[in-house]
Amino acid sequence: MSASVATFSFPTTTLFGPGTIAELPGRLRELGLRRPLVVTDGGLLGTEAYALLEQALDPARKGKDWLVFSEVHPNPTEQDVILGAQAFQAGRCDAVIAFGGGSALDVGKAIRLLLKRPGFKLAEFDYRDDWSGLVPCVCIPTTAGTGSEVGRSSVIILESTQRKAVLFHPALLAKLVILDPELTRALPAKLTAATGADAFTHCLESFTSPSFHPLCDGVALEGIHLIVDALPRAFRDGGDIDARGKMLVAAVMGAVAFQKDLGATHALAHPLSSLCGMHHGLANALCLPFVMRFNAGRKPGLYRRIGVACGLDVLQKSDQEADRIAIDFVSKFFLDLGLKPGLRAYGVKESQVDSLAGQAFEDSCHQTNPVPVTAADLRELYAQAL
Repeated sequence: MSASVATFSFPTTTLFGPGTIAELPGRLRELGLRRPLVVTDGGLLGTEAYALLEQALDPARKGKDWLVFSEVHPNPTEQDVILGAQAFQAGRCDAVIAFGGGSALDVGKAIRLLLKRPGFKLAEFDYRDDWSGLVPCVCIPTTAGTGSEVGRSSVIILESTQRKAVLFHPALLAKLVILDPELTRALPAKLTAATGADAFTHCLESFTSPSFHPLCDGVALEGIHLIVDALPRAFRDGGDIDARGKMLVAAVMGAVAFQKDLGATHALAHPLSSLCGMHHGLANALCLPFVMRFNAGRKPGLYRRIGVACGLDVLQKSDQEADRIAIDFVSKFFLDLGLKPGLRAYGVKESQVDSLAGQAFEDSCHQTNPVPVTAADLRELYAQAL
């Protein structure tokens, strides 16, 4: 044990299974909620998933008693949160339904902060403040990646810094989460791969974080086991409901696990989104193998149990060989999902490396990396990943 006091929390009520979106109206009534604001991104409005949400909320087509805010950006900004809060107030809503990928979920959760304190600047957020009494939020993911639906934080690009900030408080937790794999079946293969890589990275970095949380360790390893089985199947066949369902559960497991903390991969990935506009899951996939090699070189044997969770024969191998097998597997796993390495191929320029490394070192995630990293280490990892 590395800590004398630890806190364990797994509180979110979650419905899982094909067709569970149909339970939404009844659950809203149970919570005493009558006029929700659906927070989503515009790209979802014409999708099969959104049609299923509409059918659940207004099955008889008698007219909406709910509103929609659909101006969420792929990498959500403070302005998204401000406009969402204004829409909520103008519509006299009483709840938020955060519907979509991690961006919509994060904005939906964060809107409630501004409803409690109108005019509040997110840069002034302090988790020690009293954030009780936030309006209720129901989270319904349409991707299997961030796990933000069960998270206690929102990741938002602040106006004042143009950098991603993690707004953390247990009050941000959703009242209810609905995991319906039918909502993810039409997700394109490319997004299936990128979001799945995000869930995989959450599980792996959580497990290797040195923080003490054995409950999260077990959740993280089983999450990896599920992803290795389900993600290739969901990538090949979007209609594989079993695979889609397992990926939704694995994404939740990754987010539950990372209450333990993350590592240097996430420190590298966050600036790639805020400075380069890169999808967060893709950024994780492009950086993770390089961080794994860096960590294994300083802490041999770190990835043996990751290898076991992936179904690899590493138990009788040396520490160095077990690490190599696990890292090679992860690299090929992402490559087979079409996530080809090389930041340059995705528009990242060598001239941006210094700025990226500076932001990465300011990111708190690397502080719980399994081995210490310096600003120079992070810069070198970007250079390798180019």
